[in-house]
Amino acid sequence: MSPALHWLVRLLLASFLGALVGLERESSHRPAGLRTHTLVAMGSALVMILSKEAFQSFLPGSWDPGRLAAQVVSGIGFLGAGTILREGVTVRGLTTAASLWVVAGIGLAIGAGFYATGVAATLLATFILFYVHRVENFFFPWGFTTLKLEKEGALDLEAVTKLLRAEGIRIRRMTAETTLEDGVIRSSAFFVLRGIAPAQQAKVALALTQQGLAKKVFFGE
Repeated sequence: MSPALHWLVRLLLASFLGALVGLERESSHRPAGLRTHTLVAMGSALVMILSKEAFQSFLPGSWDPGRLAAQVVSGIGFLGAGTILREGVTVRGLTTAASLWVVAGIGLAIGAGFYATGVAATLLATFILFYVHRVENFFFPWGFTTLKLEKEGALDLEAVTKLLRAEGIRIRRMTAETTLEDGVIRSSAFFVLRGIAPAQQAKVALALTQQGLAKKVFFGE
């Protein structure tokens, strides 16, 4: 097989493996989906091929093949940061950022000729993305619950989140709003929670009101 054809196979394989990982992110409607993961994997493989093969021919014996490839690892952090969103105390997009980082590593592995390693990493990544949430559902069988808080004055969101987490409740999303009505400040907050048993709801509501963290507490599905 000619070197050019060999490099083409690496690029195609890296693109295919990146697409497998990106397929799950696309199906979950994440900001970085099928195309982004495919391009990251292919680009990483291309950089590795250039670093290992092309520059070596120009600078034989004096070129470190890992020098250029190492920039992929640090550079992918900027792309991953663009997928992370902070909404109040909730951070979203960490899994997508992690999958982009993994896909970059897969591309580097394929570009370096470590086919088995790249394929194995892809299988592990797709398994984690597609199936590990079932493990989460096993430990948190109550699914998602909504919580709405209302209070005159400012809500102490830090104290509220600390109380919820002390009860083993995971906060998946949070939004807050403050309005001024007839000279009175009214605050409200909306939470999407996971891991709260129905029996816990009354306990949490009582704790929130007794500690003065909320005047009205509403739970829903």
